Amino acid sequence: MPRSSQCPLELCRRAVRMVAEVRPDYDTEWAAMKAVAQKPGVGTTETLRKWVRQDEIDADTRPGTTTEESAQVKR
Repeated sequence: MPRSSQCPLELCRRAVRMVAEVRPDYDTEWAAMKAVAQKPGVGTTETLRKWVRQDEIDADTRPGTTTEESAQVKR
C-alpha cells in the first residue's frame, strides 16, 4: 500500500487492520476510521481512508490500480 514517508509501513498496516476490527462498533465506516485516526501517529481520517481503500484494491475486493501495478508503471 502506498504510504507517506512520515508513517512507518507497519503502523499503516496496523491502522488499516484496526479499522476492520472496530468497524462493527460504529454506525459507519467513516466513524470507525475517525476513531482510529485519533490514535497517535496515524494522521488524518482522510489519509487513513486512502490506506483502507488501497488495501481493498490490493486484496482484489475493490477495483483499481494495485500498489504493485503502480510500482511497475513508475519503473
